[in-house]
Amino acid sequence: MNLAPTSAPVRGVESCSALLASSYRRLSELSPTLTLHIASPASCVGRRWSELGELGRHPQVVDALLESEAARQFDCHETAAPRPDVVASRMLHRFLWSTFLLLSGPWYLERRVPRLRPEDVRISRTDNAFQVVPGGFACLPDDAAACLPGAVVLPDEEALHQELRTAAAGQARHLITALGSRLRRGPRALWGMAEDDLVAGIWHLGRATGDEEKAVSAAGELLPAPVPPFPAGAGFRRLRGGDGTSYPTRTRAGCCLFYTVPPGQACATCPRIGDADRLARIVGG
Repeated sequence: MNLAPTSAPVRGVESCSALLASSYRRLSELSPTLTLHIASPASCVGRRWSELGELGRHPQVVDALLESEAARQFDCHETAAPRPDVVASRMLHRFLWSTFLLLSGPWYLERRVPRLRPEDVRISRTDNAFQVVPGGFACLPDDAAACLPGAVVLPDEEALHQELRTAAAGQARHLITALGSRLRRGPRALWGMAEDDLVAGIWHLGRATGDEEKAVSAAGELLPAPVPPFPAGAGFRRLRGGDGTSYPTRTRAGCCLFYTVPPGQACATCPRIGDADRLARIVGG
């Protein structure tokens, strides 16, 4: 499938970072749950933020983030304090979903894959916010921004797919290194969660822009099968309602443990729920 860019013309724009900043503002509008701050390339990290790459080097920072996450989960769901591994799992899920959108958002919306360094992605130590420092990106030859300094031109769509898979895997490694030992799960389960969150972000953008089928197709082309380190592929399938309407769904390759926080509830793609219950949720809205 050829996804045509939907970006605005670049006339008068002289940098890739300015274009990416515009992409991130659009992404924030489409994703209200993503609290995103855009920082200039010369900005300092400051005490409020932790760079993505430093989490694996500083366990005390991860400890503080987990403590805040436990308090947040308790406040949101008003249940008993979750187990430490559940807190870590929910935080990893949130971090993966949000930071992957910084890559998959510009790819899905504008056919550009940001080239973000670990220090360009920052996580708030105090709330749900994230910060990004936009820079260069990879794009296709017919992109109007291909001539700008900082644009890396790739030959075709599959090369752009590989660029996104590689960038997402790189970001995920930092988070899995920092949090994996606290989750009581092996590498396949952790990378399954990463794959789920990469696919879920693209699916979310399709719904937010009013074209779910386009997003399902795009995610399927990005991950048509297991592509190491991602273990399963997007794996979308169809469910048919009583009126004959067909709905896309998938089953997560990993588990986010949401059902352990609000007892009796599971996410819409949980391996623990059958297709009848899944369809009832979809049709019921």
